[in-house]
Amino acid sequence: MAERMKGYLAEWSVFEKAWVVIFTGITVYLYFAFQDTLLGLISSIAGMLCVVLVAKGKVSNYVFGIIQTVTYGYIAYGYGLYGESMLNWLFYFPMQFIGIWLWMKHYKKKEESEQGENVYVKRLNLKGWMIVIGAFAIGAFVYAEVLTLLAAQQVRIDSMAVVLSVIAQILMVQRYAEQWVIWILVNLLTISLWVITMVQTGGNDWNMVIMWTAFLVNSVYGYRNWLKLSKVQVSADK
Repeated sequence: MAERMKGYLAEWSVFEKAWVVIFTGITVYLYFAFQDTLLGLISSIAGMLCVVLVAKGKVSNYVFGIIQTVTYGYIAYGYGLYGESMLNWLFYFPMQFIGIWLWMKHYKKKEESEQGENVYVKRLNLKGWMIVIGAFAIGAFVYAEVLTLLAAQQVRIDSMAVVLSVIAQILMVQRYAEQWVIWILVNLLTISLWVITMVQTGGNDWNMVIMWTAFLVNSVYGYRNWLKLSKVQVSADK
């Protein structure tokens, strides 16, 4: 057992280990210092483990994704962020199972792995980017109108974050490296969304802000890592 754990940890870079330790430590501190909710703590830690495993190209990310989508959706609903709540319960949650299925279909054998990743990486072409931009423009406008009818909070930011999240998740299960560009935008918007919400409502779930800040740092790293994997993959195919 000890040897297996040692071998598993050997696949983790110094940055990945430091990232998990630092942000988990901050999250636990905030839980006690600001009397955050236990659900917020669980959601934050599960979310951080999920995204770092995505950056590493590990199928196991979806296990933590299941936990995070259920808990985060409940927290967002409590603050009137209905777009975030519906996104997690109605889209992210079922997409975890779809992601497991699709990634397992393209599972990379251990001997073909460069740094412990489980999947082959793809790249988005110009046509793909045009579809992404068009889908975002239309989707954000339509969803903002829906959220307005529901009397939701922070409608514009919420709608843009939700639509970008849907696009990023689709790119993720399809194994496109460009998912990380979209995730960076999602993280920036969602950090703003939660800061505004916490200030206006006087809420205690600052773990959500830390979680999304951790996601932002991880997204930059994930993009760099997936670009590296795609280049190595292309070189290996030649």
